[in-house]
Amino acid sequence: MTPPATHSLREQIRAHIVEGIVSGRWKPGERIVERRIATELLVSQTTVREALRELESLRLIESSHNKGVRVRSLTAADLEESYPVRAGLEQIAAELAAGRLAEDCSPLRAHVAALYEADRSKDGTQQVRHTVAFHRELVRAAGNVVLMHTWEGLGIEVLTALSIRWLGTAHKSYAKEHEELVEAFQRRDPAIGVLVRDHVLGCAPRA
Repeated sequence: MTPPATHSLREQIRAHIVEGIVSGRWKPGERIVERRIATELLVSQTTVREALRELESLRLIESSHNKGVRVRSLTAADLEESYPVRAGLEQIAAELAAGRLAEDCSPLRAHVAALYEADRSKDGTQQVRHTVAFHRELVRAAGNVVLMHTWEGLGIEVLTALSIRWLGTAHKSYAKEHEELVEAFQRRDPAIGVLVRDHVLGCAPRA
């Protein structure tokens, strides 16, 4: 198997495990058995172990010689820690992307439209998906590979999902807040970086 294929396979396994944690298939404190996942997905235990190692770096799971691999019992305080870091990264991204997004906000607007629909139907899955996609497009528009890689490394999608589903992070409207950011980009608001930073901090779960 070539390295790219191995990398792709590991990402698929990681996504499978993340979905299981977020959906409640594996609950906090519950053991995740490498052999069982390998058998279920018809992959090697080594590849499963590599995926689990990545999730451990995101603090979603924890391992020990005596207890094996288990889902961490995350608290609001645990999830909250990443938000100041994310807010700083997105402030930089917004400032770098300001000119580009002032000219064309269509990638962001597509997710705002989807968020309005998700708000109306109270679809938590779509709220997570399009909230994360909106912010990913914002960071991508900055055109900085290091910034994008660092942002992705925070595990934004997982943390957002857990904040919304596990802890009931509430907003008046996911769509409304994001539409206001689009409007700020379009009017070339000089404080756009601060607006984005404050928006991200306002989404953090409270301990």
